Amino acid sequence: MFAFFIRRLVSLLPTLVFVSMLIFGLQQLLPGDPAQILAGEDQTPELIAHLREKMHLDQPLPVRYWYWVEGVVHGDLGESVRTQQPVLELILQKLPVTAELAFLSMLIGLIISIPAGILSAVRPGTAWDYGANAFALSGLSIPHFWLGILMILFFSVELGWFPASGYVSPFENLRENLVSMVMPAFVLGTGISAVLMRHTRSSMMQVLSADYVRTARAKGLSERVVVLKHALRNALTPVITLGALELGTLLSGAVLTEQVFTIPGFGKLIIDAVFNRDYAVVQGVVLVTATAYILLNLMADIAYFVFNPRLRHA
Repeated sequence: MFAFFIRRLVSLLPTLVFVSMLIFGLQQLLPGDPAQILAGEDQTPELIAHLREKMHLDQPLPVRYWYWVEGVVHGDLGESVRTQQPVLELILQKLPVTAELAFLSMLIGLIISIPAGILSAVRPGTAWDYGANAFALSGLSIPHFWLGILMILFFSVELGWFPASGYVSPFENLRENLVSMVMPAFVLGTGISAVLMRHTRSSMMQVLSADYVRTARAKGLSERVVVLKHALRNALTPVITLGALELGTLLSGAVLTEQVFTIPGFGKLIIDAVFNRDYAVVQGVVLVTATAYILLNLMADIAYFVFNPRLRHA
C-alpha cells in the first residue's frame, strides 16, 4: 500500500505544478495595477515605482512566477493589499470555519444519501423508491440560498430554535457553535445527499444483479448480509470519488450559503478579495482550493485501494 501511495503522490506533482502555473497566469490577466491600488489616493510615480519593484512587477512573467513559487514553498503566499496581513494568516483564520461547515454538511449528506440509496435500490418501483427519487430531484432543483432563507424564516424567525446568522467558534462555546452550524450544514448537506443518493442507487442496482451476489443468495445468506456486506462495499467505490469531489467543492467555500448565514469562511474571503482586487488573496485561496481537490483525489484513490481487493493484487 505504501508503494501505491508513493506512486500516486508522484503522479500528482505535475498536476499541482500545472495548476500553480494556471493560477498565476490567469491572475495576470485581471485588470488593474496592484501597485496603484496599494499606493492609494496619495500615489506618486516614485511610490508606484518602489512598490512595483518590491512586488517584482517590473520583472518578466517567468521571473515573477519563480518568485511566487519560491514564496509558496516557504509558506509565503504574499500580503493582502487591503488589510496588510499575510495571506497565509488570513487563510488559516478562515479555513477552519469552512472546513467545519464542509465536514458537517458531508456528514449530513452521507447520513441521508447512503440509507436512502440502498433502500431505493433494494425496493425498486415501491413508494420508498419514488420517495427517495423525489427527494433527490428536489435537492438538486432547490437553490441553496432560497432554502437557507426559508429555513431562517421558519426555524429562526417563527420558531426561534436556531440563530438566523453568525458564527461562534467551537473553542468558545461548542454548543452554540453546533447550533449556529445546523441550518447551513443541512442546506448544503441536502444538495450533496441528492447527488450521492442517485449514484448510490445506480451503483447498488448494478451490483445487486452481479453473479457473485446471486451466488451469495444461493448459499442461503440473509438479504441483510448480502446487501450490506457483499453488495454495498463494491457499490460504494464510485461514490467515494464523487464524495471527494463534493467535499472539495465545499472546502472551496459555499459562497452563497456563507453569505446568507453570515459565516466568515472562504466564501466571504474570496468575495471581498475579488471586489477589492486583492490579487494575492485570490491567488492564495484558489491555490489552497486546488491543492485540496488534488489531495482529496489522492485520498479517494487510497480508499479505492482499501475497499477494492482487486487493486491490492494488481
